[in-house]
Amino acid sequence: MLNRDDFLHVVRHTPLVSIDLIVENDGRILMGQRVNEPARGTWFVPGGRINKNERLEDAYARLCRVELGVEAQLDDARLVGAFTHLYDTNFASEPGVSTHYVVLAYRVPAGLVTPAAMETLPVEQHDAYGWIGADDDDRDVHPNSAAYFGATGLTA
Repeated sequence: MLNRDDFLHVVRHTPLVSIDLIVENDGRILMGQRVNEPARGTWFVPGGRINKNERLEDAYARLCRVELGVEAQLDDARLVGAFTHLYDTNFASEPGVSTHYVVLAYRVPAGLVTPAAMETLPVEQHDAYGWIGADDDDRDVHPNSAAYFGATGLTA
């Protein structure tokens, strides 16, 4: 694992590769209110970076375990697409350093995370969770996550 300064150097000079987990239930997508930058305070789907030398299959399984508290295999998911996420901020709130992600968005198998599981979802990255629909205007859904409604056909 990189220390703060080394990771900030990476963020300053290269794109990061990550996986977003699209969990659907009854036409809504599971999102959490982000605790950290970038996108702090907005509603965003769970997900995270792929680590150096980590196979895609292993990253997906790890992120499902860490972000959703479930065991899952990439073979059971469906790739929604690759997306570019650009932010003016960074994890360290360092002025003048933007963050660039290349995101592989995967639709998690239906029923893997149920509404009853909401009470046990991890709170390290999100301090609140909710099932959000494309027509929910009362939450500050980040545009990068809002794009998943159209990409999955869940538009209002």
